[in-house]
Amino acid sequence: MGREADRLRHAWRVILAISLGLLLLTSLIACASFGQKRRERAENHLNLGSAYVESGDYTTALRELLAAEKDAPNNPRVHYYLAIAYFGKGLDAAAATAAERAVALKKDYPVAHNLLGAIYFSQGRYDKAIEAFNRALDDVLYETPALTLYNLGKAYSRLGDYPRALKSYREADQRDSRRELLPLIKMETGKVSFAQGNYAEAAAGFKEATELAPTLVEAHYWLGEAYLKQGRGREARQAYETVVRLSPGSELGLKARKMLPSP
Repeated sequence: MGREADRLRHAWRVILAISLGLLLLTSLIACASFGQKRRERAENHLNLGSAYVESGDYTTALRELLAAEKDAPNNPRVHYYLAIAYFGKGLDAAAATAAERAVALKKDYPVAHNLLGAIYFSQGRYDKAIEAFNRALDDVLYETPALTLYNLGKAYSRLGDYPRALKSYREADQRDSRRELLPLIKMETGKVSFAQGNYAEAAAGFKEATELAPTLVEAHYWLGEAYLKQGRGREARQAYETVVRLSPGSELGLKARKMLPSP
């Protein structure tokens, strides 16, 4: 009788162990399945959110990206696109927080460092912007360094460090293989010359920018300013008239209109 009881107790222990093992295995499979579903759901929201970002619908993008963040809080791409969406809506503080999170999660993320620099620049935090732009440029695999060099030049210019600004613009020009940034580079180098009182040199830069990009309103406006500084009233008026024609309701258009004589 004692041996029979021992055998029964042993059998029950084996059955219980097997049952617990099966329960644990089922639980692990369920957790893995749930985790996979969360990742898939997050990826779907991320894909939709990034598409809305590309189309400029930042409000709908945020809705999708915040949903993605719930399922994938440590995905740096989610925070990168969140930063773009917040920045697009003018929510600079939230944008900076999201971009900072993106680069904290992924150190080698040059486009996110560049975005963070652009956000800092918008906030007037030029030293921080320069730091972020340089972090982006540290990555030898970064595919668009020309844009970051251009942004770096603008940050140095805002700080009044014109030699470094010009150096950055020159490097941006050299790295801009598609020549897409050239009109902007010419305009910004013109602004540096203007700030230093070299109005003829500034006018030459602005003129070249307008020839490369005839609809670049800001370059036309600064061309008018440079001509005015040189006493070239007729050419200044033509530049201001171009600004008014291209963008009559903009801030620059209104400023240019004030520089023209009343009809």
